[in-house]
Amino acid sequence: MRHLVLLALLVSLTATWLFAAERKTVTYKSGDETVRGELYTPPGKGPFPALIVIHEWWGLNDWVKEQASKLSDQGYVALAVDLYRGKVASTPEEAHEIMRGVPEDRAKRDLHAALAFPASQSNDKKDRIGSIGRCMGGGYSLDVALQEPTLAAAVINYSHLATDPDALRKIHAPILGIFGAQDKGIPPADVKKFGEDLDKLGKKTDIKIYDDAGHAFENPNNKDGYRPADAADAWKLTVNFLASSLKR
Repeated sequence: MRHLVLLALLVSLTATWLFAAERKTVTYKSGDETVRGELYTPPGKGPFPALIVIHEWWGLNDWVKEQASKLSDQGYVALAVDLYRGKVASTPEEAHEIMRGVPEDRAKRDLHAALAFPASQSNDKKDRIGSIGRCMGGGYSLDVALQEPTLAAAVINYSHLATDPDALRKIHAPILGIFGAQDKGIPPADVKKFGEDLDKLGKKTDIKIYDDAGHAFENPNNKDGYRPADAADAWKLTVNFLASSLKR
């Protein structure tokens, strides 16, 4: 029996190693600055579709890196961007202060540079690049969809919404929106109107509102608000949406 247990463990560890994404720190130009990101590459031979992974207001912490690695395990080159230039918050007050200190034009420039980076790599599919983010990062993922006509998919999780029809017309990418009905900052009525406005404009949109979830319900570090069943369902939706948008 002991030998069987050891064999099963060895097989499990071998499988994990075989499918684990390769991680490395990369640098690329954003205007006159050089910025850093964490790049996760699937095993095997490319070219692969790519994703820009945009962090929450906490910064590029371990959980965001873990999400980028999980997405890479699904077959994407995942670039986890760092809009905070290395800063990571440990309290809501600190997160709010750092977030407010990010110039809007710099964030826009950084995200454009992040999108251009995988497009410049020979192992990436240049016409199959998407964006994904949660909270602050979800809002930026939507901003990328508004600003970058080449974006092939955007996932926004409990983030701010755009309401200007002229701005929404600029969206070319399919949109997956994931929200919680108990999110006090983003009322369900606003989410539904956002989806309806995109539908009227003929945009490809999938909106899901989880009735018993609030803000940041996908993050297990949100001890009071984490909803594991809803988070698992949201992950499944995300995986399926990205596959249909970027792997077709």
